[in-house]
Amino acid sequence: MLKLNFHPSGRHFLQIPGPSPVPDRILRAMSLPTIDHRGPEFGALGLELLSKIQKIFKTENPVIIYPASGTGAWEAALANTMSPGDKVLMFETGHFATLWHKMALRLDIQPEFLGLPGYEGWRHGVQADMIEARLKEDTNHELKAVCIVHNETSTGVTSDIAAVRKAIDAAGHPALLIVDTISGLASADYRHDEWGVDVTVSGSQKGLMLPPGISFNALSPKAIEVSKQAKLPKSFWAWDEILEANKNGYWPYTPSTNLLYGLNEALDMLLDEGMDNVLARHQRWAAGVRAAVAAWGLEIQCLDPLVYSPVLTGVVMPEGVDADAVRKIIYERFDLSLGMGLGKAKGKMFRIGHLGDCNDLTLIATLGGCEAGMKLSGVNLKGSGVTAALDYFAANPLNAGER
Repeated sequence: MLKLNFHPSGRHFLQIPGPSPVPDRILRAMSLPTIDHRGPEFGALGLELLSKIQKIFKTENPVIIYPASGTGAWEAALANTMSPGDKVLMFETGHFATLWHKMALRLDIQPEFLGLPGYEGWRHGVQADMIEARLKEDTNHELKAVCIVHNETSTGVTSDIAAVRKAIDAAGHPALLIVDTISGLASADYRHDEWGVDVTVSGSQKGLMLPPGISFNALSPKAIEVSKQAKLPKSFWAWDEILEANKNGYWPYTPSTNLLYGLNEALDMLLDEGMDNVLARHQRWAAGVRAAVAAWGLEIQCLDPLVYSPVLTGVVMPEGVDADAVRKIIYERFDLSLGMGLGKAKGKMFRIGHLGDCNDLTLIATLGGCEAGMKLSGVNLKGSGVTAALDYFAANPLNAGER
């Protein structure tokens, strides 16, 4: 029989930037008996969920919930708004932006990829001025959407979505703004309505602290109107049937009932704490981890402090050091899982997740494992990142109401 829990004594440290650890409170909620997804209890649950999730996206408009991964929600966003051969503008900020680009090609969409060149281009956020310039050139309005990754999980860069909205408006262009905040939601500041986003894509396994298996499309009235004319084939992903069923708290197919129990519990946890407090503690954790990286004398993957991610930090290894080999030693010796470098960053860096169900001591232990593993790997460190992070957390305590 396959052995799934093979870790030694103590708790495994899952410090990848998603899936993030699932709190016991959510696991208990998911263990409740499955109910009839056509019965009155479920309808009440559905209506409650659909109301609460709007508060997380900061929207008064509909949020579609799919029994799917974030990749499914990517496809749903495109399938409901595009027709075969439509052109979209995408910006390359990292590995997940490139995967979304690849999906667009498979869906018979024509994506145009803007970006800064080479690996160094993956160390910066979206350049809104480049988007504005390209849209001004598109006088026939052939580009139907601008697709942006908000928090690029592969690089630790959180792009300025409000600036992209301003760029589209400054160009006087009617393109939809479609944003992936799969790893940003409930960890990094996100404002669907205020920022004028037409479709926001997200998933359950990051800041929402759930297992993978739920994803979202938050909509704007403009996106809903566009969807009525979109010609790409869709059935499972179609917004119209889901929006109609959601009016009474139901879905047009069997939803992931027990994951929805968990989602309801997660939303209660976040809203009880207060989203301002949730976002503040993520910023604090990120600053503590960055203090550790600075003390080690290593580079952070993101080169622009204005767009440092509160969700994860990419740690660049010195020239000649294989980051994956360092990760392997850390995993084997200290039962600590870190994110690997993806795409152009493979072997150059590892990623420390600091999101969701976490606390100061979790991160101190994580940094201790990283520091010890790098020393075992022969990485020359200037100083102790653990001490630097301890000092930062001590000097910057949690505010009242935070946890």
